[in-house]
Amino acid sequence: MFFNLKEKQTIETVLKKYSSKVKVSLKNNFEINSITFDHFEMAILAFKKEQVVELYVRKNETDNWKLLKKYPFTAFSGTMGPKLKNGDKQIPEGIYKMEYLNPNSSYHLSIKVNYPNTFDKEKANLEQRTDLGGDIMIHGKSVTIGCIPVGDDTIEEIFVLASKAKNVNFPIIIAPHDFRTNKLFPQIETISWEKELYTSISKELANFKI
Repeated sequence: MFFNLKEKQTIETVLKKYSSKVKVSLKNNFEINSITFDHFEMAILAFKKEQVVELYVRKNETDNWKLLKKYPFTAFSGTMGPKLKNGDKQIPEGIYKMEYLNPNSSYHLSIKVNYPNTFDKEKANLEQRTDLGGDIMIHGKSVTIGCIPVGDDTIEEIFVLASKAKNVNFPIIIAPHDFRTNKLFPQIETISWEKELYTSISKELANFKI
């Protein structure tokens, strides 16, 4: 009897497989922004209403962020408002960081978002919520129950860039909508602290010029 077991990948084998392809596909994007593929910092913005991911780059922390590329979500779950508990199918909202890269995702490749963050945990403690859920990823394919799917070709690009970024735990900001173009905060019936959350997200988004 033979078992067709999928060979485990490493970050290095993923890079070997996709780096050249990604470098070619994003060559013009980097050149337009006068940034080299081998030396940059990155950040990801994700907007739930628009269902779009924006990838920003800069040379170093003293430079301004520049938009490298936009990618559409390939699926969506939940509604406007933060993730509150395990199983609510909500995409989190907040100021997060990249936690680690997963080269062996069930959804091709994935990037772990550090949900729940300190803010999420503080609000949960105040409201006596204990099971906040986790394993929030930006990943390939086109299905989701609370993550951000972007398709296989897109996650290959983002994964390769994430592995090369000089700021290893780069920012991932997830907002209900783009506060840079629509400053109104959604009213979320399930919480009383949305203004606090959205004010902090709005201030962070102001660092990224459209």
